[in-house]
Amino acid sequence: MNTKTKRRMIVVTGIIVIVAVIVLAVVGGSSAAKTVSVAEARTIASDTKIQVTGNVVDNSFEIGNSTLTFDIYDSAADPAATSTLHVRYDGGVSATFGNEVTAICTGKKDASGVLVCSELVTKCPSKYESADGSLSIADLLGYGDAVIDKPVKVHGIVKTGSIGTVDADQRFIVQDQESGQELRIMFQDALANEIADGSEVVLTGSLSANGSFAATVVALEA
Repeated sequence: MNTKTKRRMIVVTGIIVIVAVIVLAVVGGSSAAKTVSVAEARTIASDTKIQVTGNVVDNSFEIGNSTLTFDIYDSAADPAATSTLHVRYDGGVSATFGNEVTAICTGKKDASGVLVCSELVTKCPSKYESADGSLSIADLLGYGDAVIDKPVKVHGIVKTGSIGTVDADQRFIVQDQESGQELRIMFQDALANEIADGSEVVLTGSLSANGSFAATVVALEA
């Protein structure tokens, strides 16, 4: 191969590399989502792929046929939730989803201004609380009617396979560490990602007349 041919090959190779870089840049740029605030998302064009992070407005969510809809707001810039964004996600509901969970939503707005999510990630910071002064499940159930609708704190272990979504008949079941007695837990807020089968938890709430426990706080035992 003579010198002239070698130079031509180098030039051709260089052109191919440059074209490949340009193509990758264009493809990558078109698929990347633009990070915006809730307020910015409300006014952005519907053909723009965006990523918005916000907290789920209390009791704004609805679940039907594996479709989740909810509103988010910026808890730091707009704690009163005066400006919200309606979101739709067709990928099902995770066990961590609930009121005030941090939702990272990626997708495009439709013609009506709803953000249609192709990706949804939820985050909930872990809470830790000492079990000191709390009742065991056996003790709570032993009090019976005397503690119905009264604020109490209890501790127990999350039953394996019992964790459900926010729209389920129960969020999860806790068991007494010694007797194995069970208590159905109702909870509408977000669950920390660390809460799983076998987790030792401390719950604040009240025992309902139907035998379930309406929790207002779910924390990991410190």
